[in-house]
Amino acid sequence: MTASLSYPLARQGIETEAEIFANLGTAPLVEHAVGNGEGMLSADGPFVVETGKHTGRSAKDKFIVKDTETENTVWWGKTNVPMTPAHFAALKEDFLKAVAEKDKLYVADLFGGSQPEHRVNVRVINEFAWHNLFIRTLLVRPTAEELNGFEPEYTIIDLPSFRADPERHGCRSETVIAVNFTEKLILIGGTAYAGEMKKSVFGILNYLLPTKGVMPMHCSANIGPDGDTAVFFGLSGTGKTTLSADASRTLIGDDEHGWSDTAVFNFEGGCYAKMIRLSAEAEPEIFATTKRFGTVLENVVIDPVTRQIDLDDNSLAENSRGSYPIDFIPNSSEKNLGPVPKNIIFLTADAYGVLPPIARLTPDQAMYHFLSGYTARVAGTEIGVTEPEAAFSTCFGAPFMPRHPTVYGNLLKERIAKGGVKCWLVNTGWSGGKATMEGIKRMPIKATRALLNAALDGSLNNAEFKEDPNFGFEVPVAVAGVDSKLLDPRGAWADVAEYDKTAQTLVKQFIDNFEQFEDHVDEGVRKAAPVAA
Repeated sequence: MTASLSYPLARQGIETEAEIFANLGTAPLVEHAVGNGEGMLSADGPFVVETGKHTGRSAKDKFIVKDTETENTVWWGKTNVPMTPAHFAALKEDFLKAVAEKDKLYVADLFGGSQPEHRVNVRVINEFAWHNLFIRTLLVRPTAEELNGFEPEYTIIDLPSFRADPERHGCRSETVIAVNFTEKLILIGGTAYAGEMKKSVFGILNYLLPTKGVMPMHCSANIGPDGDTAVFFGLSGTGKTTLSADASRTLIGDDEHGWSDTAVFNFEGGCYAKMIRLSAEAEPEIFATTKRFGTVLENVVIDPVTRQIDLDDNSLAENSRGSYPIDFIPNSSEKNLGPVPKNIIFLTADAYGVLPPIARLTPDQAMYHFLSGYTARVAGTEIGVTEPEAAFSTCFGAPFMPRHPTVYGNLLKERIAKGGVKCWLVNTGWSGGKATMEGIKRMPIKATRALLNAALDGSLNNAEFKEDPNFGFEVPVAVAGVDSKLLDPRGAWADVAEYDKTAQTLVKQFIDNFEQFEDHVDEGVRKAAPVAA
């Protein structure tokens, strides 16, 4: 039996004899996934799956087709790597052959974007039931009425069993993520990591929305009791999901948003959180999702007999993940959107121990740090990292930004100025020394939350500030409920000379990284750079 789609696959040029399971809900998709042997149910209800060798995105295997549509609109380089139309045509031909040979396929018709006037219709075609459950969880789910007459604008075909041929397909390996903005088609093969699908939709919206004057953002967002929206930018591991899941504020979303003239709106209908070493004490709202049916846990270790999970075991992956509907967070926004923001927070996990736990930024400094997109890697988060290592990802999401970073940077600066938005840099990393030094601990989450609360309720604006000698931003001298020693990173080091040396190393890395943007920004932003001694 073939399930009906209001817009059949054949009308898209996709011919297959497979049984089509279209727009199934959570329970039947879990039943299929278990029946297909794709994973197992844990004792508390979540579906647990292993993704094999790909436990994260395959950034070097992603390509964008370079044609008349994209030649002058995409920021080509290390991140946005071109694929020829001819290579994509060959890849598409082979993908469609593979689709035609499947016995069963799972199809979900979904929305990317919660604000109706700025959303895109996305059809996702999967060979795995759990992949279909994942993307149905992560994107915005249409109502039954909206599904009636649904016509896909963009289509994603995700076949983990597909093996690309680098010579025939113009790619790097057997794994491929190929984006064709002209044909509105994305092909994902050779990886079972589900996050490739959601980030592909992020990339679509990042390409489309700036032309409408809407700012796409790799951020989380929430709303305070007084209706004040806060936006949290940050790379993986900086606390973006954790800090936005605050019991005292309403969650809009944890990862991807748009900022229109009237709202901050979630691109998604679900959350995708890191699970490694998650605790009920530090992150109660997220931890609770690991006990619920409908959550999908990737690369979380499970006892095959008792079906108990172990969130502390990283033997499968440091990047273990959980996906769950946003309404699993008790205080989430019903419509996945809120008012335009009053505060912007740039999160960084500084493993050098140089940056203060919070600093106030001018609009020019905000654009500088947005384009820089700094955090640091440290041993334990990535294989082969034994010393702190600066990581700069422009716009806090370079892999997902098809256009030139200044397109997004200028949109942000305009919106900050228009709304009188307060901007803050928050370091969730280490204090008192480098992360690799003995006895040096990460910033206490309670202190970070106290500083954030003071920033968001406006009380921090009344504090006494001093200028940071290296970065020029303003740092509070004292904040109620926070140890003042934490506020002064230089004073927290046992050896201040070593701090000064480390700080200048970081300053130089900022300056060197920003050279690529020097010719694209105005004098005010250039002067917002840190100062080399």
